[in-house]
Amino acid sequence: MNQPIQQLLVTADRLLTDEPVAMGNSRYRGAAFALRIALEAAVCEALLASPLGIGRTSARAKFLCLRGCTDAETARRAKAVWKLLCLGCHYHQYEIGPSAEQVRVWRREVDSVIALLSA
Repeated sequence: MNQPIQQLLVTADRLLTDEPVAMGNSRYRGAAFALRIALEAAVCEALLASPLGIGRTSARAKFLCLRGCTDAETARRAKAVWKLLCLGCHYHQYEIGPSAEQVRVWRREVDSVIALLSA
């Protein structure tokens, strides 16, 4: 796992464990952003290292192409957690946003998927 991805995961961990007074629950959305970016970077690395060599394209297209360089279950898990993170990152006035426990579950899944992609 490269350094920027590791730093993003550490940032997510800090946002989940530290108790900043001024941020309130928005730190959980911030952790979701960090996890999403880390996952997208890991998928991009996996695709660039594959024979497909996919470079600049949308994140959605990259997750669709992921089946070409990894097993179907890993690709499915990556896309599923990415969709949840995308929902957690979006702000809507009428929604509360992700809870700390939801983001912790996503964190564990992102860690597992990144490990599978790196193997």
